[in-house]
Amino acid sequence: MSEPHLLLERRGHVAIVTMNRPEARNAWSLEMLARMWDAWQEIDGDSDIRVAVLTGADGTFCAGADLKMMHGDQSDNPWHARFRDDPELHWKAMLRSYRLAKPLIAAVEGFALGGGTEILQATDLRVAARNATFGLTEARWGLFPLGGSTVRLRRQIPHTLAMEILLTGRRFSAEEAHAWGLIGTLAEEGEALAAALHLADQIAANGPLAVQAIKRSVLASEFLPEAEALAQELAIGQPVFATRDAREGPKAFAEKRTPNFQAE
Repeated sequence: MSEPHLLLERRGHVAIVTMNRPEARNAWSLEMLARMWDAWQEIDGDSDIRVAVLTGADGTFCAGADLKMMHGDQSDNPWHARFRDDPELHWKAMLRSYRLAKPLIAAVEGFALGGGTEILQATDLRVAARNATFGLTEARWGLFPLGGSTVRLRRQIPHTLAMEILLTGRRFSAEEAHAWGLIGTLAEEGEALAAALHLADQIAANGPLAVQAIKRSVLASEFLPEAEALAQELAIGQPVFATRDAREGPKAFAEKRTPNFQAE
């Protein structure tokens, strides 16, 4: 029996989601997308999971959608019924119409093309190996990057760079992505996952309710005027101080020990 197209592994409070079609550069299949949506729901629904890492198998992140699959008859595919029953499933899986409540870290090796660069923009922290290659190549094939890039990329890097990437379809390096701020951390080849897990462990050691509230506040207030954004921040952040974790943190500090957060 062949391996699933998506793997979900847990290491303590960290979930590792691995796109697993190395023979197709981890291009998205119906099975992978369906399993990815299931993984996002499981991660957000399990209070024991505090951080997630998204990566790809065998030295490649993701080559985006499988173009052969897109233009072929999928009616006999056993995963097709999931998409018929839920027309939004692929958008949720790709994080176009769904954002995780938990922090999500990308660990990129090799190619991250098309949808691989699109889903990257829905992650919170991003680590890339120096050999990583990015690109939104849809326009070269007469297609449109429907994973959210015409909206998100301009908000994450300067306008002229975003337009150059989108309109030329050219590939760009990890060094370029890092210089533009699209990638936060560069790692040596083969070390992206280890570097991402190091970040994940640091986040997982923090108060999980505080971490999730911080992410929620950043997303909710991103494009509001300052006064509205500050009101939103207060509404989201103030309840954190009423939690048991908020009492445990200062107590642990005073007692010079590691906090024992319970997400309560």
